[in-house]
Amino acid sequence: MSKITIYSTATCGYCKMLKSYLQSKDIDYDEKHADQDQKLAEELYEKSGQLGVPFTIIEKEDGTVEKVLGFDRNKINSVLGIA
Repeated sequence: MSKITIYSTATCGYCKMLKSYLQSKDIDYDEKHADQDQKLAEELYEKSGQLGVPFTIIEKEDGTVEKVLGFDRNKINSVLGIA
């Protein structure tokens, strides 16, 4: 199973849509609230080069890492192998 980490903020509508979508597919994820912790905001910037959310990091079982900026349903489906 892939490990999924989502950087989000409380007011981000796309973050809510992404989390709701993953929940509808029974996919677990860890959430990091970049607006509630300055260190997480810095971590987000280090990993993505910007501060846009949602920013999703998917660590696959084979060790590869995919990064997705925004709620890109097609890319999420492709990376996770779901429809």
